[in-house]
Amino acid sequence: MGSRPKIGIRPVIDGRLGGIRESLEETTMGMAQNVARFFEENLRHPDGAAVECVIADSCIGGVAEAAMAADKFEKSGVGVSLTVTPCWCYGTETIDMNPYTPKAIWGFNGTERPGAVYLAAALAGHNQKGLPAFSIYGQDVQDITDTTIPADVQHKLLRFAKAGLAVATMRGKSYLSVGSVSMGIAGSIVDAGFFESYLGMRTEYVDSTEVLRRIERNIFDQEEFEKAIAWTRENCKEGTDYNPDNLRRSREQKDGDWEFVVKMTLIIRDLMIGNPKLKELGFGEEAHGHNAIASGFQGQRQWTDHLPNGDFSEAILNSSFDWNGIRQAFIVATENDSLNGVAMLFGHLLTDTAQIFADVRTYWSPEAVKRTTGYELEGIASNGFLHLINSGSCTLDGTGQQSRNGEPAMKPFWEISEEEAKKCLDATTWYPATLEYFRGGGYSSNFLTKGKMPVTMSRVNLIKGLGPVLQIAEGWSIDLPEHVHHHIDQRTDKTWPTTWFVPNLTGTGAFRDVYSVMNNWGSNHGVVSYGHVGADLITLASMLRIPVCMHNVPEEKIFRPSAWSAFGMDAEGADYRACQTYGTLY
Repeated sequence: MGSRPKIGIRPVIDGRLGGIRESLEETTMGMAQNVARFFEENLRHPDGAAVECVIADSCIGGVAEAAMAADKFEKSGVGVSLTVTPCWCYGTETIDMNPYTPKAIWGFNGTERPGAVYLAAALAGHNQKGLPAFSIYGQDVQDITDTTIPADVQHKLLRFAKAGLAVATMRGKSYLSVGSVSMGIAGSIVDAGFFESYLGMRTEYVDSTEVLRRIERNIFDQEEFEKAIAWTRENCKEGTDYNPDNLRRSREQKDGDWEFVVKMTLIIRDLMIGNPKLKELGFGEEAHGHNAIASGFQGQRQWTDHLPNGDFSEAILNSSFDWNGIRQAFIVATENDSLNGVAMLFGHLLTDTAQIFADVRTYWSPEAVKRTTGYELEGIASNGFLHLINSGSCTLDGTGQQSRNGEPAMKPFWEISEEEAKKCLDATTWYPATLEYFRGGGYSSNFLTKGKMPVTMSRVNLIKGLGPVLQIAEGWSIDLPEHVHHHIDQRTDKTWPTTWFVPNLTGTGAFRDVYSVMNNWGSNHGVVSYGHVGADLITLASMLRIPVCMHNVPEEKIFRPSAWSAFGMDAEGADYRACQTYGTLY
């Protein structure tokens, strides 16, 4: 519900009439129009819509024009603010004072007029008033007539804008908890205070019995169900039943499970975003949904001890395609791990792609691999790797069957072809659920993620007395020789999907070696996003006042508000102090 946030562009100018302002009007407004075109040509919302920019009606030379721009932005749905200028302007008279809007200033690096002087003065005003802003300043001097946006400026503009849009997109949306706490997992203790104060989101709760009520009372679109079950039978191949004979379910029960889990998928989606078809069927209240941008399904154990598990529903919703075709991926956290759900949401909003939910299951050392398989690890895996695996809720995009420039990839849905979606489905086998885990039956997806994908693993944790912290580990998915993969994979549940992950090592701290990454990870779960997006996550975290407790992002890529540099020369310590000083965004 609600409109997509827009980017507001504020052209600020030297307010002195009588020659100075008049000579700069065209250049300053042109700078705003130029950057607006750049954003609109290079950014999309995760639903595929182009990002819109709103430019102030006039250049801003003082507080009156700043107020006019603020009024226009509020009425236009602006959620992110960028100030641009090629010249000196009046600092505190022209800055954006909205405390909830992520903001940056691009001060043009030119010598004809002192845009950099305004940048410094305005940032000082922001910092003195406690309104953090990002500084964008090109490395090389440009002529004032040069309308190009240098590459280094482009990188900062995009990093700031994408993170700012993520902040604005989350505001006012909901996290929907379907069920309660799963198996004592702390992340599934949904903390309303965290969501409200840090993310500006609501927390909504429904009991798992609501899913069962809707199944038993046919509160779903029956026509869509018939389409969905036919698609599932055609595209989702069933694997061998590895359960012992005395536990194995009958063919009739398995067929019933397929129908049940497809209905669950429809219902969880409807609970999240609503479905106008339900109103036509006489279910007006249910038609609204919970305005959920993310959700979690408790599943284990109360549900799965009695009813088919949620693996199929979670995996299909988290994927970029289903029986209705290629579409935006949903965010559904298995075991209702809301903190992993938040990391999934961060990754999705920053990359526009589906997100892998996984257990951070095992560190495999070179010695352990050699002992158990006789194989000596080499190349990128020579220092060992992590086994990422979960019971089947993983997005099918995680197969790596999509491609970009001939390499495995996970892409925004608008770039995915029908052929690529089919390859993801063909690479996935749905095994009857392991009944020792899932007494109520169901199906778990199984696939192997292709190697050579640049990926970033992340996780949000809540620490008593501190609040939320973010962990980040950039690295790569890897391929193992088939016999090595088979031997290691068979040691755990053979019906679940696997991703072999190697983090980039720095030689120090938590990234001293692969073991240390595993040893310092703050939970049993993690999220894998396509691409090396740790710097984008750091920028987003600074906007939300969430400190980063662990990362391997190169220092030169880190982009935080200018005020962070005032909190000490140790960048990570400064991040903690700044987040503590400014407090929660909301």
